[in-house]
Amino acid sequence: MDRTSPNRRTIPAGAQLSTWTAPDGWSLRRFDWRGRGERGRLLFLTGRGDFIEKYIETFAHFVGCGWSVTAFDWRGQGGSGRFGANPRIGHIADFDILVRDLTAFWAEWAAEPGPRVVLGHSLGGHLVHRALVEGAIDPQAAVLVAPMLGLKAPLGAALSGWVAHMLAGRGDPARAAWKEGERPGSRLSRQALLTHDPARYADEQFWLDCCPELKLGPPSWAWLAEAFASTAAVARDPRLAAMPVPVLMLLADRDALIDSRAARRIARVMADATVVRFGAESAHEILREADGVRDRALAAIDRFLDARAPRA
Repeated sequence: MDRTSPNRRTIPAGAQLSTWTAPDGWSLRRFDWRGRGERGRLLFLTGRGDFIEKYIETFAHFVGCGWSVTAFDWRGQGGSGRFGANPRIGHIADFDILVRDLTAFWAEWAAEPGPRVVLGHSLGGHLVHRALVEGAIDPQAAVLVAPMLGLKAPLGAALSGWVAHMLAGRGDPARAAWKEGERPGSRLSRQALLTHDPARYADEQFWLDCCPELKLGPPSWAWLAEAFASTAAVARDPRLAAMPVPVLMLLADRDALIDSRAARRIARVMADATVVRFGAESAHEILREADGVRDRALAAIDRFLDARAPRA
């Protein structure tokens, strides 16, 4: 795909949007782009507040490499409905719900033969990592891009998690943890927190203008408390060191949303983890960054998958 192509703002020919129904009856919006498919199958899982369309350009790269790509919007965001009365607040009472969705989806999706790999960004990276440690999914290889294995918190994760838990228990747990933006009190613009590439940043707003129902604002106190609790639980899980699936982590050292140092500490504990680091040239959305960063990231992923999930 040409980097300047308007196809970043179009559902590709041959791709399909549909719904997948979870075991409890909740409908999740799903994307499938089979392409040639001779390389294998790749499940792509997005971050908090994201939606499928943000990553069409990245999907095109993998389809061009021969992968069939599937993605879905997490329950409570994108086109997969909302919890709570305010559809602009990212609320969920328990991350176990999201892990159960991933587990059930994987069981159906992975039934076809051939290499199966998973890629998770940010929140998606945490939920993939947690599902791997818990043995809920079994890909040949996994890629975690800016994974939420720890949150940036000025008071520290433990104290911030305690505060979030206390505030979630007082009043409405679905109320917004802050007014707007990706994090409270940031001196950086939302774009600066996410990407240095203004055109790719503008793609997101294009889709939100077309489909305003996809828009999500700040998280709830309950969501925030769950994020601190879930990441802490995985970090101390005794199964972490024995988890056998090879993992590639792409980390931005200057990431202002997730704690890349916590991710590096966790990688050192894992049996088979490769870390690729980016400096000040990259913000949080590594795969939606300027061309130099994005190209390097995709090349690292391609090399890793060629080595760890070779063609059948």
